[in-house]
Amino acid sequence: MMQYQEAYDRLEQYGQTHLLRYYDTLSAAEQEALLQQISEMDFSVLERAAHEEAPKGKIEPLGACTISEIAEKQDTYRKIGLDAIRKGSVGAVLLAGGQGSRLGCNGPKGVFQIGINNDLTIFECLFQNLMDVTEQAGVPVPLFIMTSETNDAETRAFLAEKLYFGYPESSVHFFVQEMAPVVDKDGKILLETKSRIAVSPNGNGGWFSSMQHAGLLNVLKEQNIEWLNVFAVDNVLQRMADPCFIGATIAANCTSGSKVVAKASPDEKVGVLCLEDGKPSIVEYFEMTDDMRNLREADGTLTYRYGVILNYLFRVDQLCKTLDCSLPLHRAFKKVACLTADGTATVKPEQPNGYKLETLVLDMVHMQENCLLYEVEREKEFAPVKNATGVDSVDTARALLKQNGVAL
Repeated sequence: MMQYQEAYDRLEQYGQTHLLRYYDTLSAAEQEALLQQISEMDFSVLERAAHEEAPKGKIEPLGACTISEIAEKQDTYRKIGLDAIRKGSVGAVLLAGGQGSRLGCNGPKGVFQIGINNDLTIFECLFQNLMDVTEQAGVPVPLFIMTSETNDAETRAFLAEKLYFGYPESSVHFFVQEMAPVVDKDGKILLETKSRIAVSPNGNGGWFSSMQHAGLLNVLKEQNIEWLNVFAVDNVLQRMADPCFIGATIAANCTSGSKVVAKASPDEKVGVLCLEDGKPSIVEYFEMTDDMRNLREADGTLTYRYGVILNYLFRVDQLCKTLDCSLPLHRAFKKVACLTADGTATVKPEQPNGYKLETLVLDMVHMQENCLLYEVEREKEFAPVKNATGVDSVDTARALLKQNGVAL
């Protein structure tokens, strides 16, 4: 176990010794917990966070394998994809670290009841979608579920209670997302309590390094898994380990693939897959200029029209190369519960007070040699549940589920 002086010396390197200011007032158990947190924390992120985010390079449009092109070759693509699944070459990664608080749910977002008259959670929707594929293939797809420190125990207990909705338990692996410290405007790490450093999940770009930290790269190696399809928990129509998608990516000799939808309007708030200095890159909606947003082709379609839905396919050998690189850190200014200046209480401020340090999966895409854009019908594969009401809400997702024949 790390000793006090060792912790102090480590913090001094980064100008963060204030984290030990209450050490002498803590119980032995609290002291041990604080020293443990310091020993496990990657403080090098502070140096990366101090640098300004690099400006975008030269942006150009990137074409997609369109819905009509996929329809013409779907039998070929499906066969290639099913062969890869049957060989055991494909794994699926569910990013499920979020809480359902914005939906009025106190637990993990995946346990939210999307059903009205039936017991139907977001998790069950996703498991059923995955089982559509495993029934075609005749074999299960290894499923890796990323949880967070906040919802890990509850997620595991819920899925065990539900018997994984009929999915083989031996094919399900859990891992916890790594955390990053939260800093104030001056770059000082915040304390949540006298004995606990304020932390937050390290962003959706941290999923593969978190798998490594959990020892799951050994599972990938032992099972000869060559491809990982990563997807988010909040899209109830998400089709994962899709044989056609996998087959099209393999057939195109690409190292990665991304499911995309045609933007509903120039101002739709989705990231767009483009080329940046000749490499695949996702430009967020707020990064696009008015000219880029509204530029159109001769046929009237938007030039930058392919929006991402957080459903990516990566080759494992290429992902391993990203572990040797530092993904860019993005700073998100948020309201963070922290200890008051006088150390008397933990409060959640009314205004943002801290920077969460996040890596993003979009930067992993940019590190790939190439990327196949695979267009899907939004009405069949894009029903995000981000808000309680309004756009991308419970109501809009339920309407799309009904449209796709799901009994609610």
